[in-house]
Amino acid sequence: MWSVPESTTDRTEWPESSPPPWRAEVRATLWWHRATDAARELGPGGALLPVTLAMMVDYLDSPVGPYREILASPVLRAPGRRTGPMPRMAVPFIAVDSEPSVHGGRVHWGLPKVLAAFDGDVHGVFEASSGAWRVSTTAHPRGPRLPIAGALGFAQPEESGERLLAASARLRGHLRYARVAVRAEGPTLADWLVPGTHHAVVITGRMTTGPAKLR
Repeated sequence: MWSVPESTTDRTEWPESSPPPWRAEVRATLWWHRATDAARELGPGGALLPVTLAMMVDYLDSPVGPYREILASPVLRAPGRRTGPMPRMAVPFIAVDSEPSVHGGRVHWGLPKVLAAFDGDVHGVFEASSGAWRVSTTAHPRGPRLPIAGALGFAQPEESGERLLAASARLRGHLRYARVAVRAEGPTLADWLVPGTHHAVVITGRMTTGPAKLR
């Protein structure tokens, strides 16, 4: 499974989760910045956009119950024949505080989920960590609350590396522009998840993540 050291585990058995679609009420902070050279080197191949996208998410409910998550895509896959009309994340780093969610990510979507500890409010001061890495964020929402209806897509390399597992998460809710201060520590995270203050949005809404399809 494609991953960075921060999202690698030797554990193979997890409590089973129900298949997609997964529907959940969510609160999230999503930020982005220009990809570093290290981020581009991590890229999974193919046509890429040099943008790093990351998010902290609080799932208030889900098929596996409430849980929290951090994920980051060092670069984005460019739109194309295999990926479709929108850019898609390629996610080698993702962690949650739910064992059934680890199962769901790895089995249903090819996402290298691992366990981590979380603390705080995703729309304020928040932290995710394990023994090997730590990411902290402080979000400062600004401006009006605006409606949002859209989708985020991701495409993970399939085990053979020849095809992609692609899926989309559709969201309806509200967002506010924000600035977020980020700190990242870890074997690779500090090289491509850039510390400092970045453009962001804070989101509240209802998200549905559909099944992955081979492309």
